[in-house]
Amino acid sequence: MKYFSLFLVILIACTSDRNIPVQYENIELKGLDSDHPLEIDFQKGKYFNHPCIVFWTEDLEGNYLETLYVTRFVGTGKFGHGELSPGKWDNKPGEARRPATLPYWAHKRGIKAPDGLYIPSHETPVPDALTSATPLGNFRLETGFKNQPEGKFRLLMEINQPWDSNQFWSNSKFPDNKDYFTSLQPALVYSVTIDPDNPEEEYFLNPIGHSHPSGENGKLFTDLTTLTTAKEIAEKIIIRLK
Repeated sequence: MKYFSLFLVILIACTSDRNIPVQYENIELKGLDSDHPLEIDFQKGKYFNHPCIVFWTEDLEGNYLETLYVTRFVGTGKFGHGELSPGKWDNKPGEARRPATLPYWAHKRGIKAPDGLYIPSHETPVPDALTSATPLGNFRLETGFKNQPEGKFRLLMEINQPWDSNQFWSNSKFPDNKDYFTSLQPALVYSVTIDPDNPEEEYFLNPIGHSHPSGENGKLFTDLTTLTTAKEIAEKIIIRLK
């Protein structure tokens, strides 16, 4: 009888956890003018800790279409710790060049800053209507397309957590590369294919590869076996066409 009671308590506890509703921070982009709204539910993973995030669309050939959202630090080139000199950081917010942050998207976007990097700068920012402060946890994003693509297209997310090391991606891997040090485990890229002519109720983003570890190019690397905590920044990402 004692063992049955213990099993019952564990069963109730597990069932209760699954039934607890997810609490979201609502992000509604101000000034966004769109006739094709889109809702994105992001559920954080075990190792979520203020990551940089971007969502965008491509056609099936991989051609960039438009950015749907990016965290403000990346979109403006102004981070929580400004760069005083290469490899040295200020305690105050300020301008910083971190090409390893979200390089796959940045190269797809294809806008080169005056310093030759593709990551946005204060001279080449993403429109303010597509940015917000970095979410603190689970969030629900209300965004939309300027022009919804005709036919099938891909919606992608790139996510990166600064200074996220593991045994493989350590400080000693590229000891002379200051851009690599700002990221360590490279940015992770997720994707899903959407057919607006036959829409599903929900779409789920899945990882397809990682970006270049120092952001020097826009290549996608499909081997994810060396990534650990980076794969647990996000638990689940749900897309809904409205």
